[in-house]
Amino acid sequence: MGFYSEVLFPWGMNLTMSGAEFQKQRRAVLRSVDGRILEIGFGSGLNLPHYPRSVSQLVSVDPNPGMGRYTAKQIAESDIDVDRQVLSGESLPMPDDSFDTVVSTWTLCSIVNIEQALAEVKRVLKPGGHFVFLEHGLSPDKEVSRWQHRLNGLQKVIGDGCHLNRDMRKLIGDAGFSQLEVDNYYFPKVPRFMGYMYRGLAIK
Repeated sequence: MGFYSEVLFPWGMNLTMSGAEFQKQRRAVLRSVDGRILEIGFGSGLNLPHYPRSVSQLVSVDPNPGMGRYTAKQIAESDIDVDRQVLSGESLPMPDDSFDTVVSTWTLCSIVNIEQALAEVKRVLKPGGHFVFLEHGLSPDKEVSRWQHRLNGLQKVIGDGCHLNRDMRKLIGDAGFSQLEVDNYYFPKVPRFMGYMYRGLAIK
């Protein structure tokens, strides 16, 4: 990783994704999570304040060491015991059937081998465990998706590997979960090519 990935990108991401609407979206997707939790793509720790009070311990993974300067503050202010690990979601060291819930918010867009990461999510979930996600991706609107494909290369550079045009419903559906529920909508006050949302639940 270079200066942009480890310094500028974490700063910009933390600043941009700290806004009120982002916090509202986080609260909505995290309000019912419980049990032993793994969060992939922990980022700067912005989800931490929105976990239910019943959550006491969280294992988190993120491959970017530059996020540490922001996560330290979030962890210090939280009552949750966080085991933060700097590694990719594509190769998790945890045993099979380890977690009741896996959480992913605005993460699957930037994992290089997303199919492998989703296989890992399913592997570490207990039978009947929940994969709770909030992601952006490919829009079904032809004009919007046309711009997503056009701008994807630029976005991958600016967004440190972020893709605009991944069909999250199909990718998660193809991972072999027993049940999948997805709500789709456009994120308020965000350009449509960046803001087509997939919020949902997959059950192992």
